[in-house]
Amino acid sequence: MAKCHRNDIGSIVLETTTTAGNHLRLWTAFSGTAFRRKIFDAVSCGASSRHRHQFMQEVLNDTFPQARPPTTTIKSVLKESDEPKKGDKIVTKPNNNGKSKKLADLLNLAEAESYAETEKKVEALEELKRVVKELQVEEEEKKRKAASRVRMLAKEDSKARVTLAMLGTIPPLVAMLDFEDSDSQIAALYALLNLGIGNNANKAAIVKAGAVHKMLKLIDSPNAPSQEVSDAIIANFLGLSALDLNKPIIGSSGAIPFLVKTLKILDRKSPSQARQDALRALYNLSISPSNISFILESDLIPFLLNALGDMDVSERILSILSNVVSTPEGRKGISIAPEAFPILVDVLNWTDSPECQEKASYILMVMAHKAYGDRQAMIEAGIVSSLLELTLLGSTIAQKRASRILEVLRVDKGKQVSQNFGENTSAAVSAPICGSSSSSRNPNGKEWLVEEEGMMSEEKKAVKQLVQQSLQNNMRRIVDRANLPQDFVPSEHFKSLTASSTSKSLPF
Repeated sequence: MAKCHRNDIGSIVLETTTTAGNHLRLWTAFSGTAFRRKIFDAVSCGASSRHRHQFMQEVLNDTFPQARPPTTTIKSVLKESDEPKKGDKIVTKPNNNGKSKKLADLLNLAEAESYAETEKKVEALEELKRVVKELQVEEEEKKRKAASRVRMLAKEDSKARVTLAMLGTIPPLVAMLDFEDSDSQIAALYALLNLGIGNNANKAAIVKAGAVHKMLKLIDSPNAPSQEVSDAIIANFLGLSALDLNKPIIGSSGAIPFLVKTLKILDRKSPSQARQDALRALYNLSISPSNISFILESDLIPFLLNALGDMDVSERILSILSNVVSTPEGRKGISIAPEAFPILVDVLNWTDSPECQEKASYILMVMAHKAYGDRQAMIEAGIVSSLLELTLLGSTIAQKRASRILEVLRVDKGKQVSQNFGENTSAAVSAPICGSSSSSRNPNGKEWLVEEEGMMSEEKKAVKQLVQQSLQNNMRRIVDRANLPQDFVPSEHFKSLTASSTSKSLPF
Protein backbone atom coordinates (compact mmCIF):
# COMPACT_ATOMS: atom_id res chain seq x y z
CA MET A 1 0.00 0.00 0.00
CA ALA A 2 1.25 3.49 -0.85
CA LYS A 3 2.21 5.70 2.09
CA CYS A 4 1.96 9.47 2.04
CA HIS A 5 4.07 11.98 4.03
CA ARG A 6 3.66 15.70 4.16
CA ASN A 7 6.91 17.80 4.07
CA ASP A 8 7.52 21.21 5.44
CA ILE A 9 6.89 23.15 2.20
CA GLY A 10 3.51 21.66 1.54
CA SER A 11 4.35 19.85 -1.68
CA ILE A 12 3.26 16.28 -2.42
CA VAL A 13 5.47 13.38 -1.57
CA LEU A 14 4.24 9.99 -2.77
CA GLU A 15 5.62 6.52 -2.14
CA THR A 16 4.42 4.02 -4.69
CA THR A 17 4.14 0.34 -3.82
CA THR A 18 3.37 -2.28 -6.42
CA THR A 19 0.65 -4.67 -5.26
CA ALA A 20 0.12 -8.28 -6.31
CA GLY A 21 -1.80 -7.10 -9.34
CA ASN A 22 0.91 -4.54 -10.33
CA HIS A 23 -1.53 -1.66 -9.93
CA LEU A 24 -0.55 1.82 -8.87
CA ARG A 25 -2.21 3.08 -5.72
CA LEU A 26 -2.71 6.83 -5.56
CA TRP A 27 -3.09 8.82 -2.36
CA THR A 28 -3.49 12.61 -2.27
CA ALA A 29 -1.23 14.35 0.16
CA PHE A 30 -0.24 17.77 -1.18
CA SER A 31 -1.53 21.15 -0.35
CA GLY A 32 -4.96 20.04 -0.07
CA THR A 33 -7.22 22.37 -1.90
CA ALA A 34 -5.05 22.96 -4.94
CA PHE A 35 -5.20 19.36 -6.12
CA ARG A 36 -8.92 19.07 -5.56
CA ARG A 37 -9.40 22.31 -7.44
CA LYS A 38 -7.57 21.02 -10.46
CA ILE A 39 -9.65 17.89 -10.45
CA PHE A 40 -12.81 19.91 -10.13
CA ASP A 41 -11.84 22.23 -12.96
CA ALA A 42 -11.05 19.33 -15.23
CA VAL A 43 -14.35 17.66 -14.58
CA SER A 44 -16.58 20.72 -14.52
CA CYS A 45 -15.20 22.43 -17.62
CA GLY A 46 -17.10 22.19 -20.85
CA ALA A 47 -14.48 20.13 -22.63
CA SER A 48 -15.22 16.76 -24.05
CA SER A 49 -14.45 13.51 -22.35
CA ARG A 50 -11.39 13.02 -24.58
CA HIS A 51 -9.95 16.40 -23.45
CA ARG A 52 -10.69 15.59 -19.80
CA HIS A 53 -8.89 12.29 -20.17
CA GLN A 54 -5.82 14.00 -21.70
CA PHE A 55 -5.76 16.64 -18.98
CA MET A 56 -5.87 14.09 -16.20
CA GLN A 57 -3.18 12.07 -17.87
CA GLU A 58 -0.91 15.15 -17.98
CA VAL A 59 -1.53 15.81 -14.31
CA LEU A 60 -0.50 12.28 -13.50
CA ASN A 61 2.59 12.43 -15.65
CA ASP A 62 3.69 15.72 -14.04
CA THR A 63 3.07 14.43 -10.58
CA PHE A 64 4.50 10.88 -10.91
CA PRO A 65 7.32 10.88 -13.41
CA GLN A 66 8.52 7.37 -12.36
CA ALA A 67 5.14 5.64 -12.45
CA ARG A 68 3.85 3.30 -15.18
CA PRO A 69 1.80 5.61 -17.34
CA PRO A 70 1.14 3.39 -20.33
CA THR A 71 -1.03 0.95 -18.41
CA THR A 72 -2.44 3.02 -15.56
CA THR A 73 -5.60 5.04 -16.15
CA ILE A 74 -8.22 6.68 -14.03
CA LYS A 75 -10.65 3.93 -15.06
CA SER A 76 -8.32 1.21 -13.80
CA VAL A 77 -7.71 3.12 -10.59
CA LEU A 78 -11.43 3.53 -9.97
CA LYS A 79 -12.05 -0.16 -10.85
CA GLU A 80 -9.37 -1.26 -8.45
CA SER A 81 -10.87 0.81 -5.69
CA ASP A 82 -14.12 -1.10 -6.09
CA GLU A 83 -12.49 -4.59 -5.94
CA PRO A 84 -11.98 -6.22 -2.52
CA LYS A 85 -8.47 -6.37 -1.21
CA LYS A 86 -6.72 -9.57 -0.32
CA GLY A 87 -7.11 -9.20 3.44
CA ASP A 88 -10.58 -7.69 3.38
CA LYS A 89 -13.52 -9.63 4.77
CA ILE A 90 -16.25 -10.34 2.21
CA VAL A 91 -19.72 -9.65 3.49
CA THR A 92 -22.55 -11.53 1.76
CA LYS A 93 -26.20 -10.81 1.97
CA PRO A 94 -28.08 -13.09 4.30
CA ASN A 95 -30.32 -15.76 2.63
CA ASN A 96 -33.86 -15.51 3.83
CA ASN A 97 -34.67 -19.06 2.60
CA GLY A 98 -34.02 -21.63 5.39
CA LYS A 99 -34.08 -24.68 3.09
CA SER A 100 -30.38 -24.51 2.31
CA LYS A 101 -29.53 -24.42 5.99
CA LYS A 102 -31.78 -27.41 6.69
CA LEU A 103 -30.23 -29.33 3.81
CA ALA A 104 -26.78 -28.63 5.15
CA ASP A 105 -27.85 -29.81 8.58
CA LEU A 106 -29.21 -33.03 7.13
CA LEU A 107 -26.04 -33.67 5.19
CA ASN A 108 -23.94 -33.09 8.26
CA LEU A 109 -26.16 -35.44 10.28
CA ALA A 110 -25.97 -38.16 7.61
CA GLU A 111 -22.21 -37.83 7.52
CA ALA A 112 -22.01 -38.13 11.30
CA GLU A 113 -24.27 -41.19 11.30
CA SER A 114 -22.24 -42.82 8.52
CA TYR A 115 -19.10 -42.27 10.49
CA ALA A 116 -20.68 -43.73 13.63
CA GLU A 117 -21.95 -46.74 11.69
CA THR A 118 -18.52 -47.35 10.24
CA GLU A 119 -16.98 -47.22 13.69
CA LYS A 120 -19.58 -49.69 14.93
CA LYS A 121 -18.84 -52.12 12.10
CA VAL A 122 -15.15 -51.93 12.80
CA GLU A 123 -15.72 -52.70 16.46
CA ALA A 124 -18.00 -55.65 15.61
CA LEU A 125 -15.41 -57.08 13.24
CA GLU A 126 -12.73 -56.79 15.89
CA GLU A 127 -14.94 -58.63 18.34
CA LEU A 128 -15.54 -61.47 15.86
CA LYS A 129 -11.81 -61.75 15.30
CA ARG A 130 -11.22 -61.99 19.05
CA VAL A 131 -13.82 -64.76 19.36
CA VAL A 132 -12.29 -66.80 16.55
CA LYS A 133 -8.86 -66.35 18.07
CA GLU A 134 -10.12 -67.66 21.40
CA LEU A 135 -11.56 -70.74 19.67
CA GLN A 136 -8.07 -71.64 18.49
CA VAL A 137 -6.39 -71.61 21.89
CA GLU A 138 -5.56 -74.80 23.78
CA GLU A 139 -7.48 -74.03 26.95
CA GLU A 140 -10.82 -75.85 26.92
CA GLU A 141 -12.62 -73.38 29.15
CA LYS A 142 -11.85 -70.47 26.83
CA LYS A 143 -13.02 -72.51 23.88
CA ARG A 144 -16.32 -73.27 25.58
CA LYS A 145 -16.91 -69.59 26.37
CA ALA A 146 -15.96 -68.64 22.82
CA ALA A 147 -18.40 -71.24 21.42
CA SER A 148 -21.16 -69.82 23.62
CA ARG A 149 -20.29 -66.37 22.33
CA VAL A 150 -20.48 -67.59 18.72
CA ARG A 151 -23.88 -69.08 19.49
CA MET A 152 -25.18 -65.72 20.69
CA LEU A 153 -23.59 -63.67 17.89
CA ALA A 154 -24.91 -65.94 15.12
CA LYS A 155 -28.39 -66.37 16.56
CA GLU A 156 -30.06 -63.41 14.84
CA ASP A 157 -27.32 -61.76 12.77
CA SER A 158 -27.03 -63.18 9.26
CA LYS A 159 -23.99 -61.04 8.45
CA ALA A 160 -22.20 -62.32 11.55
CA ARG A 161 -22.78 -65.90 10.35
CA VAL A 162 -21.09 -65.16 7.05
CA THR A 163 -18.19 -63.31 8.67
CA LEU A 164 -17.60 -65.96 11.33
CA ALA A 165 -17.53 -68.71 8.72
CA MET A 166 -15.07 -66.74 6.59
CA LEU A 167 -12.83 -66.22 9.64
CA GLY A 168 -12.63 -70.01 10.13
CA THR A 169 -15.05 -70.66 12.99
CA ILE A 170 -16.52 -73.98 11.77
CA PRO A 171 -13.48 -76.36 11.99
CA PRO A 172 -12.65 -75.61 15.66
CA LEU A 173 -16.32 -75.93 16.60
CA VAL A 174 -16.55 -79.34 14.91
CA ALA A 175 -13.37 -80.40 16.70
CA MET A 176 -14.97 -79.52 20.03
CA LEU A 177 -17.45 -82.40 19.55
CA ASP A 178 -14.62 -84.74 20.60
CA PHE A 179 -14.52 -83.20 24.07
CA GLU A 180 -15.85 -85.31 26.90
CA ASP A 181 -17.41 -82.34 28.63
CA SER A 182 -21.12 -82.23 27.81
CA ASP A 183 -21.28 -78.46 28.32
CA SER A 184 -18.63 -77.94 25.66
CA GLN A 185 -20.46 -80.34 23.33
CA ILE A 186 -23.76 -78.52 23.77
CA ALA A 187 -22.11 -75.11 23.24
CA ALA A 188 -20.43 -76.32 20.03
CA LEU A 189 -23.60 -78.03 18.72
CA TYR A 190 -25.80 -74.98 19.16
CA ALA A 191 -23.11 -72.69 17.76
CA LEU A 192 -23.01 -74.86 14.61
CA LEU A 193 -26.80 -74.89 14.52
CA ASN A 194 -27.01 -71.09 14.57
CA LEU A 195 -24.26 -70.71 11.99
CA GLY A 196 -26.31 -72.79 9.55
CA ILE A 197 -29.57 -70.89 9.95
CA GLY A 198 -30.55 -69.53 6.54
CA ASN A 199 -27.05 -70.08 5.15
CA ASN A 200 -26.64 -72.99 2.74
CA ALA A 201 -22.92 -72.40 2.34
CA ASN A 202 -22.40 -72.84 6.07
CA LYS A 203 -24.58 -75.98 6.09
CA ALA A 204 -22.44 -77.54 3.39
CA ALA A 205 -19.23 -76.48 5.16
CA ILE A 206 -20.38 -78.03 8.45
CA VAL A 207 -21.10 -81.39 6.81
CA LYS A 208 -17.87 -81.22 4.85
CA ALA A 209 -15.95 -80.66 8.10
CA GLY A 210 -17.21 -84.04 9.38
CA ALA A 211 -19.83 -82.86 11.86
CA VAL A 212 -22.37 -85.59 10.97
CA HIS A 213 -19.98 -88.46 11.68
CA LYS A 214 -18.83 -86.85 14.94
CA MET A 215 -22.46 -86.47 16.05
CA LEU A 216 -23.16 -90.13 15.33
CA LYS A 217 -19.95 -91.03 17.16
CA LEU A 218 -21.30 -89.22 20.19
CA ILE A 219 -24.50 -91.24 19.96
CA ASP A 220 -22.72 -94.59 19.62
CA SER A 221 -20.21 -93.89 22.38
CA PRO A 222 -20.21 -96.24 25.41
CA ASN A 223 -21.31 -93.36 27.57
CA ALA A 224 -24.75 -92.52 26.29
CA PRO A 225 -25.15 -88.77 25.66
CA SER A 226 -27.44 -86.75 27.83
CA GLN A 227 -30.90 -85.78 26.69
CA GLU A 228 -29.71 -82.22 26.06
CA VAL A 229 -26.96 -83.44 23.76
CA SER A 230 -29.39 -85.74 21.91
CA ASP A 231 -31.84 -82.89 21.41
CA ALA A 232 -29.04 -80.67 20.08
CA ILE A 233 -27.95 -83.40 17.63
CA ILE A 234 -31.54 -83.86 16.40
CA ALA A 235 -31.84 -80.10 15.90
CA ASN A 236 -28.61 -80.10 13.88
CA PHE A 237 -29.82 -82.98 11.70
CA LEU A 238 -32.99 -81.00 11.08
CA GLY A 239 -31.08 -77.88 10.04
CA LEU A 240 -28.46 -79.65 7.94
CA SER A 241 -30.99 -81.89 6.14
CA ALA A 242 -32.77 -78.82 4.77
CA LEU A 243 -30.05 -78.55 2.13
CA ASP A 244 -30.62 -80.94 -0.79
CA LEU A 245 -26.90 -81.55 -1.15
CA ASN A 246 -26.73 -82.87 2.43
CA LYS A 247 -29.76 -85.20 2.26
CA PRO A 248 -28.01 -88.24 0.69
CA ILE A 249 -24.94 -87.78 2.92
CA ILE A 250 -26.95 -87.66 6.13
CA GLY A 251 -29.26 -90.48 5.04
CA SER A 252 -26.42 -92.86 4.21
CA SER A 253 -24.46 -92.01 7.36
CA GLY A 254 -26.81 -93.85 9.71
CA ALA A 255 -28.76 -90.87 10.99
CA ILE A 256 -32.18 -92.29 9.97
CA PRO A 257 -32.09 -95.29 12.38
CA PHE A 258 -31.06 -92.91 15.17
CA LEU A 259 -33.94 -90.56 14.40
CA VAL A 260 -36.45 -93.43 14.21
CA LYS A 261 -35.18 -94.93 17.46
CA THR A 262 -35.31 -91.54 19.16
CA LEU A 263 -38.80 -90.93 17.79
CA LYS A 264 -40.06 -94.22 19.25
CA ILE A 265 -38.49 -93.43 22.62
CA LEU A 266 -39.95 -89.94 22.64
CA ASP A 267 -43.38 -91.18 21.62
CA ARG A 268 -45.90 -89.11 23.61
CA LYS A 269 -43.65 -89.04 26.67
CA SER A 270 -41.22 -86.19 26.05
CA PRO A 271 -41.39 -82.53 25.10
CA SER A 272 -43.15 -82.02 21.78
CA GLN A 273 -40.25 -80.00 20.35
CA ALA A 274 -37.93 -83.02 20.18
CA ARG A 275 -40.64 -85.14 18.50
CA GLN A 276 -41.41 -82.43 16.00
CA ASP A 277 -37.72 -81.94 15.18
CA ALA A 278 -37.21 -85.67 14.62
CA LEU A 279 -40.28 -85.92 12.37
CA ARG A 280 -39.28 -82.84 10.39
CA ALA A 281 -35.76 -84.18 9.94
CA LEU A 282 -37.18 -87.49 8.67
CA TYR A 283 -39.46 -85.56 6.33
CA ASN A 284 -36.48 -83.64 4.90
CA LEU A 285 -34.56 -86.87 4.40
CA SER A 286 -37.55 -88.63 2.79
CA ILE A 287 -37.56 -86.06 0.00
CA SER A 288 -34.46 -87.71 -1.47
CA PRO A 289 -35.44 -90.99 -3.23
CA SER A 290 -32.10 -92.53 -2.26
CA ASN A 291 -33.13 -92.43 1.41
CA ILE A 292 -36.40 -94.38 0.99
CA SER A 293 -34.61 -97.73 1.34
CA PHE A 294 -33.04 -96.62 4.63
CA ILE A 295 -36.46 -95.53 5.89
CA LEU A 296 -37.99 -98.90 5.01
CA GLU A 297 -35.12 -100.77 6.67
CA SER A 298 -35.67 -98.85 9.90
CA ASP A 299 -39.25 -100.18 10.17
CA LEU A 300 -40.60 -96.65 10.22
CA ILE A 301 -43.74 -97.17 8.10
CA PRO A 302 -45.72 -99.34 10.56
CA PHE A 303 -44.80 -97.02 13.40
CA LEU A 304 -46.00 -93.97 11.45
CA LEU A 305 -49.27 -95.64 10.49
CA ASN A 306 -49.98 -96.61 14.07
CA ALA A 307 -49.17 -93.09 15.22
CA LEU A 308 -51.87 -91.62 12.96
CA GLY A 309 -54.61 -90.25 15.14
CA ASP A 310 -52.33 -88.08 17.24
CA MET A 311 -53.25 -84.72 15.77
CA ASP A 312 -49.97 -83.15 16.88
CA VAL A 313 -47.97 -85.28 14.44
CA SER A 314 -50.51 -86.76 11.99
CA GLU A 315 -50.05 -84.15 9.30
CA ARG A 316 -46.26 -84.51 9.40
CA ILE A 317 -46.57 -88.32 9.28
CA LEU A 318 -48.78 -88.12 6.19
CA SER A 319 -46.25 -85.78 4.58
CA ILE A 320 -43.52 -88.40 5.09
CA LEU A 321 -45.76 -91.14 3.64
CA SER A 322 -46.49 -88.87 0.64
CA ASN A 323 -42.76 -88.84 -0.11
CA VAL A 324 -42.37 -92.57 0.49
CA VAL A 325 -45.21 -93.45 -1.90
CA SER A 326 -43.37 -91.76 -4.78
CA THR A 327 -41.10 -94.82 -5.28
CA PRO A 328 -42.11 -98.43 -6.11
CA GLU A 329 -40.36 -99.82 -3.05
CA GLY A 330 -42.06 -97.21 -0.90
CA ARG A 331 -45.52 -98.17 -2.23
CA LYS A 332 -44.77 -101.81 -1.56
CA GLY A 333 -43.66 -100.99 1.97
CA ILE A 334 -46.96 -99.20 2.66
CA SER A 335 -49.17 -101.87 1.07
CA ILE A 336 -47.65 -104.71 3.11
CA ALA A 337 -47.93 -102.79 6.38
CA PRO A 338 -50.67 -104.23 8.61
CA GLU A 339 -53.99 -102.35 8.41
CA ALA A 340 -52.45 -99.73 6.15
CA PHE A 341 -55.51 -99.14 3.95
CA PRO A 342 -58.16 -99.16 6.70
CA ILE A 343 -56.08 -96.57 8.59
CA LEU A 344 -55.66 -94.34 5.53
CA VAL A 345 -59.32 -94.69 4.57
CA ASP A 346 -60.29 -93.65 8.08
CA VAL A 347 -58.23 -90.47 7.68
CA LEU A 348 -60.47 -89.54 4.73
CA ASN A 349 -63.30 -89.12 7.25
CA TRP A 350 -61.43 -86.50 9.34
CA THR A 351 -63.61 -83.58 8.33
CA ASP A 352 -61.99 -81.36 10.98
CA SER A 353 -58.55 -81.72 9.35
CA PRO A 354 -58.74 -80.96 5.61
CA GLU A 355 -54.92 -81.01 5.28
CA CYS A 356 -54.82 -84.61 6.49
CA GLN A 357 -57.65 -85.51 4.12
CA GLU A 358 -55.76 -84.05 1.18
CA LYS A 359 -52.54 -85.91 2.01
CA ALA A 360 -54.31 -89.22 2.65
CA SER A 361 -56.25 -88.92 -0.62
CA TYR A 362 -52.97 -88.25 -2.45
CA ILE A 363 -51.36 -91.40 -1.01
CA LEU A 364 -54.38 -93.53 -1.91
CA MET A 365 -54.64 -91.95 -5.37
CA VAL A 366 -51.01 -92.80 -6.22
CA MET A 367 -51.37 -96.35 -4.94
CA ALA A 368 -54.70 -96.86 -6.76
CA HIS A 369 -53.11 -95.82 -10.04
CA LYS A 370 -50.16 -98.17 -9.68
CA ALA A 371 -51.43 -101.54 -8.43
CA TYR A 372 -54.59 -103.60 -8.94
CA GLY A 373 -54.13 -105.44 -5.67
CA ASP A 374 -54.07 -102.16 -3.79
CA ARG A 375 -57.35 -101.14 -5.42
CA GLN A 376 -59.01 -104.32 -4.21
CA ALA A 377 -57.70 -103.74 -0.70
CA MET A 378 -59.10 -100.20 -0.77
CA ILE A 379 -62.55 -101.42 -1.81
CA GLU A 380 -62.52 -104.01 0.94
CA ALA A 381 -61.60 -101.27 3.42
CA GLY A 382 -64.76 -99.35 2.44
CA ILE A 383 -63.11 -96.54 0.52
CA VAL A 384 -66.04 -95.95 -1.84
CA SER A 385 -68.42 -94.41 0.66
CA SER A 386 -65.61 -92.27 2.14
CA LEU A 387 -64.68 -91.03 -1.32
CA LEU A 388 -68.30 -90.18 -2.17
CA GLU A 389 -68.55 -88.17 1.01
CA LEU A 390 -65.23 -86.47 0.29
CA THR A 391 -66.42 -85.40 -3.17
CA LEU A 392 -69.31 -83.60 -1.48
CA LEU A 393 -67.82 -82.20 1.71
CA GLY A 394 -64.05 -82.12 1.17
CA SER A 395 -61.81 -79.29 0.07
CA THR A 396 -61.26 -78.56 -3.60
CA ILE A 397 -58.03 -80.56 -3.77
CA ALA A 398 -59.52 -83.46 -1.80
CA GLN A 399 -62.57 -83.51 -4.08
CA LYS A 400 -60.43 -83.72 -7.21
CA ARG A 401 -58.30 -86.52 -5.82
CA ALA A 402 -61.33 -88.45 -4.59
CA SER A 403 -62.93 -88.15 -8.04
CA ARG A 404 -59.79 -89.52 -9.68
CA ILE A 405 -59.69 -92.50 -7.32
CA LEU A 406 -63.37 -93.21 -8.04
CA GLU A 407 -62.67 -93.02 -11.76
CA VAL A 408 -59.86 -95.56 -11.45
CA LEU A 409 -62.01 -97.90 -9.38
CA ARG A 410 -64.93 -97.56 -11.81
CA VAL A 411 -62.77 -98.35 -14.83
CA ASP A 412 -61.28 -101.32 -13.01
CA LYS A 413 -64.77 -102.60 -12.10
CA GLY A 414 -65.92 -102.10 -15.67
CA LYS A 415 -63.09 -104.25 -16.97
CA GLN A 416 -63.95 -106.96 -14.46
CA VAL A 417 -67.65 -106.93 -15.48
CA SER A 418 -66.66 -107.08 -19.17
CA GLN A 419 -64.46 -110.10 -18.56
CA ASN A 420 -67.21 -111.88 -16.66
CA PHE A 421 -69.74 -111.04 -19.34
CA GLY A 422 -67.38 -112.30 -22.04
CA GLU A 423 -66.92 -115.60 -20.24
CA ASN A 424 -70.69 -116.06 -19.83
CA THR A 425 -71.30 -115.22 -23.47
CA SER A 426 -68.63 -117.64 -24.62
CA ALA A 427 -70.11 -120.40 -22.51
CA ALA A 428 -73.63 -119.69 -23.84
CA VAL A 429 -72.48 -119.73 -27.47
CA SER A 430 -70.36 -122.83 -27.16
CA ALA A 431 -72.90 -124.84 -25.13
CA PRO A 432 -74.87 -126.14 -28.13
CA ILE A 433 -71.68 -127.27 -29.80
CA CYS A 434 -71.17 -129.80 -27.03
CA GLY A 435 -74.47 -131.44 -27.95
CA SER A 436 -75.68 -132.98 -31.20
CA SER A 437 -75.70 -131.09 -34.44
CA SER A 438 -79.47 -130.84 -34.32
CA SER A 439 -79.35 -128.95 -31.05
CA SER A 440 -78.96 -125.68 -32.95
CA ARG A 441 -82.38 -126.28 -34.35
CA ASN A 442 -83.95 -127.13 -31.01
CA PRO A 443 -87.60 -126.11 -31.03
CA ASN A 444 -87.20 -125.03 -27.43
CA GLY A 445 -84.60 -122.38 -28.38
CA LYS A 446 -87.09 -119.56 -28.00
CA GLU A 447 -87.84 -120.63 -24.45
CA TRP A 448 -84.11 -120.64 -23.70
CA LEU A 449 -83.79 -117.03 -24.92
CA VAL A 450 -86.72 -115.92 -22.77
CA GLU A 451 -85.15 -117.59 -19.77
CA GLU A 452 -81.83 -115.82 -20.46
CA GLU A 453 -83.58 -112.47 -20.69
CA GLY A 454 -85.25 -113.17 -17.36
CA MET A 455 -81.86 -113.84 -15.80
CA MET A 456 -80.47 -110.58 -17.15
CA SER A 457 -83.43 -108.65 -15.82
CA GLU A 458 -82.88 -110.17 -12.39
CA GLU A 459 -79.24 -109.01 -12.49
CA LYS A 460 -80.32 -105.49 -13.38
CA LYS A 461 -82.76 -105.49 -10.50
CA ALA A 462 -80.06 -106.58 -8.13
CA VAL A 463 -77.71 -103.84 -9.37
CA LYS A 464 -80.45 -101.25 -9.03
CA GLN A 465 -81.14 -102.36 -5.49
CA LEU A 466 -77.43 -102.13 -4.61
CA VAL A 467 -77.27 -98.60 -6.02
CA GLN A 468 -80.24 -97.49 -3.94
CA GLN A 469 -78.81 -99.00 -0.80
CA SER A 470 -75.44 -97.38 -1.40
CA LEU A 471 -76.96 -93.96 -1.91
CA GLN A 472 -79.15 -94.26 1.14
CA ASN A 473 -76.25 -95.40 3.30
CA ASN A 474 -74.10 -92.54 2.07
CA MET A 475 -76.92 -90.10 2.77
CA ARG A 476 -77.23 -91.35 6.32
CA ARG A 477 -73.48 -90.97 6.84
CA ILE A 478 -73.62 -87.41 5.51
CA VAL A 479 -76.54 -86.61 7.80
CA ASP A 480 -74.66 -87.98 10.79
CA ARG A 481 -71.54 -85.97 10.01
CA ALA A 482 -73.57 -82.85 9.36
CA ASN A 483 -75.12 -83.19 12.86
CA LEU A 484 -78.62 -83.14 11.45
CA PRO A 485 -81.55 -84.48 13.50
CA GLN A 486 -81.78 -88.23 13.68
CA ASP A 487 -85.32 -88.18 12.30
CA PHE A 488 -84.16 -86.43 9.15
CA VAL A 489 -86.02 -87.80 6.12
CA PRO A 490 -84.66 -87.35 2.58
CA SER A 491 -86.74 -85.23 0.28
CA GLU A 492 -88.94 -86.59 -2.45
CA HIS A 493 -86.49 -85.25 -5.00
CA PHE A 494 -83.71 -87.37 -3.51
CA LYS A 495 -85.99 -90.42 -3.45
CA SER A 496 -86.81 -89.87 -7.10
CA LEU A 497 -83.13 -89.69 -7.92
CA THR A 498 -82.39 -92.95 -6.11
CA ALA A 499 -85.39 -94.64 -7.66
CA SER A 500 -84.37 -93.62 -11.18
CA SER A 501 -80.70 -94.49 -10.79
CA THR A 502 -79.16 -97.03 -13.09
CA SER A 503 -75.91 -98.92 -13.14
CA LYS A 504 -74.26 -95.88 -14.73
CA SER A 505 -74.43 -94.10 -11.39
CA LEU A 506 -72.26 -96.69 -9.73
CA PRO A 507 -69.09 -95.15 -8.35
CA PHE A 508 -66.97 -98.05 -9.55
